[in-house]
Amino acid sequence: MSESRALRIGLTGPIGCGKSTVARWLANRGAVVVDADAIARDVTAPGEPVLDAIVERFGSRILRSDGSLDRAALGRLVFPDPTALEDLERIVHPAVRPRIVEAVAAADESGAQVVVIEAIKLVEAGYARECDEVWLITCDPTEQQARLVARGVAAIDADLRIAAQGDLAARLEGAATRVIDTSGTLAATKRRVEAALASALAEGYPPAAS
Repeated sequence: MSESRALRIGLTGPIGCGKSTVARWLANRGAVVVDADAIARDVTAPGEPVLDAIVERFGSRILRSDGSLDRAALGRLVFPDPTALEDLERIVHPAVRPRIVEAVAAADESGAQVVVIEAIKLVEAGYARECDEVWLITCDPTEQQARLVARGVAAIDADLRIAAQGDLAARLEGAATRVIDTSGTLAATKRRVEAALASALAEGYPPAAS
């Protein structure tokens, strides 16, 4: 008889729309959260070969005085330039993927009921194929920009990041199992998230491992 594995939920959607907040709520319900952005920070830390490759491509101007990656400076270079952004993704993503795979496997081995993969590039990088559900997290564009600014992102940088993603939500909608709009109050959004989780678990999850 096959052993069961964790329900795999992929969280994706435009920057600033609340993926991390949704992931935190799911973690509070016992889910293991695998954050692709946090892993990307790890693989671009000083001493990592990925950081060396980024410097080789973009120059030392994207480094802070302590040798760490200045993500804001890098963002100002790549977000207005689709080719530069693609170059960055080609450098970073191959190092991120194995760590995500390892983290998901560890969650299964630990007996977790739910594992969440949080990633903007969930679909494009192929992670969605490993998920039982894909949740597209969206919000009102005005609220999206305000949330980024509230997180300390300069307004001009927030606009660059949003523009770089274009019509991301529309492009991902066809791949989504569920679309969760986080506009409005946190309480209302949390109710939608809890209802989505309850529905997913009621549909026979976690599934048997193949």
